Amino acid sequence: MTDIATSKTHAAKFSNGMHYLHDPALNKGTAFTEEEREALNLRGLLPPGIQTLEEQVMRVMGNYNRKTSDLEKYIFLVALQDRNQTLFYRVVMDHLETMMPIIYTPTVGLACQEYAHIFRRPRGVFIAAKNKGRFSDILRNWPDRDVRIIVVTDGERILGLGDLGVAGMGIPSGKLSLYTACAGIHPAGCLPVTIDVGTNNVDMLHDPLYFGMRHPRIRGEAYDEIIDEFVLAVQENFPNALIQFEDFGNTNAFRLLNKYRDRVCTFNDDIQGTASMSLAGLYSALRITGKTLAAQKILFLGAGEAGTGIADLIVTAMIHDEGLSLTDARRRCWFADSKGLVVKSREKLASHKLPYAHDHEYHPYFMDVVRALKPTAIIGVSGQPGTFTGPVLSAMAEYNERPIVFALSNPTSRSECTAKEAYVWTKGRAVFASGSPFEPVTLDGKTFVPGQGNNAYIFPGVGLGVISCGAKRVTNDMFLAAAKTLAAEVSEADLNRGSIYPPLKRVREVSWKIAVAVAEIVFDQGLAAIPRPDDLPEFIQSKMYEPVYPVYA
Repeated sequence: MTDIATSKTHAAKFSNGMHYLHDPALNKGTAFTEEEREALNLRGLLPPGIQTLEEQVMRVMGNYNRKTSDLEKYIFLVALQDRNQTLFYRVVMDHLETMMPIIYTPTVGLACQEYAHIFRRPRGVFIAAKNKGRFSDILRNWPDRDVRIIVVTDGERILGLGDLGVAGMGIPSGKLSLYTACAGIHPAGCLPVTIDVGTNNVDMLHDPLYFGMRHPRIRGEAYDEIIDEFVLAVQENFPNALIQFEDFGNTNAFRLLNKYRDRVCTFNDDIQGTASMSLAGLYSALRITGKTLAAQKILFLGAGEAGTGIADLIVTAMIHDEGLSLTDARRRCWFADSKGLVVKSREKLASHKLPYAHDHEYHPYFMDVVRALKPTAIIGVSGQPGTFTGPVLSAMAEYNERPIVFALSNPTSRSECTAKEAYVWTKGRAVFASGSPFEPVTLDGKTFVPGQGNNAYIFPGVGLGVISCGAKRVTNDMFLAAAKTLAAEVSEADLNRGSIYPPLKRVREVSWKIAVAVAEIVFDQGLAAIPRPDDLPEFIQSKMYEPVYPVYA
């Protein structure tokens, strides 16, 4: 990453000191020193008092805590990011557990729903279908040329909220903020992109403030041509960039991943990142139950990209770790979708469901599926709230001494059950994790601190490892290594309080260790663009951005 230029270069470029105050990458606000104010023509443009970064953080937090709603806090933080990039990341990193639910899930979901109404300034690049043929020119408009990570969405499946069209831009922006906060990837190397191919959301189309393309979603060959042109434009403009596909609908997510994964450096976080995070949670849960991965019978509620992605990585782990055959490993994973149990006798199953369509009596209702299969673990990725009902949870506790219950759908309003419901209905025996955060639960004198199965434990570290050594491709082995690394960071103290993930405050350290593990695979598989460093952990550490102010004079 190119370092910020010297004060002389800046002085030559900007004769007016106001430019320093209006560029979030350069702005230091009241932290500009006397020497800088003189050299950069800032004298009189700021109050005379000079403050440290720590004092500025104190002021920000005071204002933040006066906000009365999470959406207002989100708007406040986005405005700070647009004004002073260094201060924004310092605040987020110093208060990560507080900020994570605001800058990302669950609040980012509400922010996307209200995107057109709370819009202040554009962030990222908007690729509109009407500009087909000019995508490369559009990407050239982005001011930072050393882009290393692009998070792109077409807005069709935003969290569990569905099609939000161009309003889905909050997701790539939020993800990239986490890349920086959690793994130290320099903000200048991050580019959020939304591809606007229309929306089927009638409310959006009828909203006078919606500023996306007002027509139904483009499908078929025309859609594929748009994605092809975008990927080619990225290769032309940012040849060192990792492309992360985010929140694409099931119709396209698997297909695009399979199409591009062996051609460019890319992955799909909803499929592969979620899978790695979930597998790490299972590894931790098995330390509590005392069972092996091969001994599990796992039932998924929801058979989309997240669920089948998780199952695929679990199958890989069963084969690699415990020597199962592909058939035997898949037989340990079962799916229920909106129509009931996925079995071979059902007609017109989507291709990604077929490997998990087993010979079994069909059951249309999830409760009946649970009774028939008696699973050791249920994993919710359905986006259907309240589907892990009291009877379902009670049945899980009847069949298992320590039932594993993962309610992973986001945002909180879409969770299959709450932490309290999971603990109450299983009499405190559930090994629970959720996609969105829940407060600790006290039951019969014991306090449980539920772990949040947050992809932020995985994708920042994977991305850091990939770009640090210039990986040509992203492989499933990297996500398997990330899962094992994350699980190894869960302490006995974490498990004793009911958490199967480490505290979020440790996520930067965890991301560094995941990046090292991923980089090892990159070098071992011959995918690196650089020679292997003598001290790989130190090398990765040296690539991690720290939000401190530069010295201009």
